[in-house]
Parts: sequence; C-alpha cells; structure tokens
Amino acid sequence: MAETCVADVQVRPHPAFDEFIATIEALRAPDGCPWDKVQTHQSIASNMVEEAYEAVDAIEADDVPHMVEELGDVLLQVVLQSQIAADAGEFTINDVCRAVNEKIVRRHPHVFGDVQAGDANEVLDVWDQIKMAEKEAADAAADGAGAVPEGLLDGVPRSFPALMQAQKISRKAASAGFDWPDVEAVWAKVDEEVAELREAYAAAPKSSNGKVDAEASPAAKAAVELELGDVLFSLVNVARKMGVNAEEALRGTCGKFRERWAFMEGAAAGQGRRIEDMTADEREALWQMAKMLEA
Repeated sequence: MAETCVADVQVRPHPAFDEFIATIEALRAPDGCPWDKVQTHQSIASNMVEEAYEAVDAIEADDVPHMVEELGDVLLQVVLQSQIAADAGEFTINDVCRAVNEKIVRRHPHVFGDVQAGDANEVLDVWDQIKMAEKEAADAAADGAGAVPEGLLDGVPRSFPALMQAQKISRKAASAGFDWPDVEAVWAKVDEEVAELREAYAAAPKSSNGKVDAEASPAAKAAVELELGDVLFSLVNVARKMGVNAEEALRGTCGKFRERWAFMEGAAAGQGRRIEDMTADEREALWQMAKMLEA
C-alpha cells in the first residue's frame, strides 16, 4: 500500500462551520442569551446523549433531511461544550479538532503509514494494538508522575447501554489476551451459563405467574439476575467473535418487532377489534402474517 501523507490531503474551507462557531460564541457573550450564558459542562451533559440517540434514529430511518437536522444538534453540543471550556480557559474547539485529528491519523497507519490492513476486521485488530500501546505509554507517564495508571476498562463509560458496554469491555479484555480461542468455545460458555440460570430460577421461590418472588427472597432474585447477566454477557462475546455488534443487532430486532406489532394492531383494527381481545391463536396468526409480508 502506498503511504499517504496527511499533507497531501486538500484542506477545504468550511465557512459555515466558522460561522456556526461565531454564533455560539455570541450566545455566550456578556450580552448574549441568558440561558446559554449560565450553562456548564455538567448542566447540558445529558443533552449530548439525547441528541446522539435522535441522530441514530434518523440514520436508521434513512431520513436524510432529518439526519441533517439531528447531526446539527449533535454538533451543537460539541461546539457549545467547547465554547463553555474556552470561556473558562480550559480548551477551544480548535484543541478538540486538533486532538481528534491527531488521534485519527495515529490510529490509521494503514492509510497514513506502512501498516497493512486488508479488511475491516484487520483494521479493528490494528486499532486494538494501537490502543494498547497508547495505554502502555499513558501508564508509564502516570507511573513516572507518581499517579495511579488508568485501568484497562476505565475508559469504557459506565453510562453506555449495557450491551454496548459489554461488547467494549470484552473487546478490551480480549486485546490483553483474555479471550476464548474460537466462537465454539464461547458457545460452550453460553450453554454453561444458561444451565446456571435455569438452576438459579428453579431454586427461587415463585409467584403463581411464574415470576421470581422478590419479597419472599431478595437474594434469590439477585441470583437469577446475576446469572441472566452472565448469559447475556456470554452472548455478547459470541457476537464479538462473529464480528457482529450486539447493540445494533438488538436494536434491529426491536425495530422489526415494532413493525410486526404495528401490522398486527392495524389488522386487528381493520376487523374492528383490539389485539388484547383476541385469542392466542388469532394473535399468532397475525404474527405469522406479518412475518410472511416481510419476505
């Protein structure tokens, strides 16, 4: 692969971006917006998550106009947080762009260097090696400064959705050599965890509807939850070994279920009925019809 130099890439002007930054700076100015002026990193932190999810919804719906709007809202959070930092003398939007650009170049030696990566999976392997080297360098710097080095998993935010968190945790652990040899070994682990879940559930006191009776035994419910978590974590490792994103897979299934359910509700309404008033066989017939229409 021919080595690509960052300097060879044409740098184009982005006047709209500069204008947007100036707009946010004006909002935070002494004579700016009363609301924007009092915001802090912490006060608007949750907005970042909300806007990111709305952008993902637009992307998954393939709604291009909505995508433009929602990506703009995500960008607003980045620029506003950066302006808050600039006002406090912490950093600027230029620092943010410079840092991420340096990281992206550093983590793409297969584009800007002489490392070979033939497909997406090989790129992920390259990234894991680079991240591990970065961590070792950071640990050495922290140790030299008398600080406690960051743990391998400390970089995975606890605020992540559980499936995403599990996949990132397992991937980081695997990059340190803590992994199964192949996907079949992970399937064996899944079977083991399922058996332990069944055992925990069988031992737990249950109400008449089959649910674990938490009032009778909080410890039993906690044990069942723990074992169920182990099953889910093992399945996430199956996904990782297969090269599948568990979070995206489950989101896809939720979307598919929503579409089928909407069809069932519409079909029932067409009969002047409600889903909840139908028999189990009637609901199953509508479900199968919804599946057939997807083909």
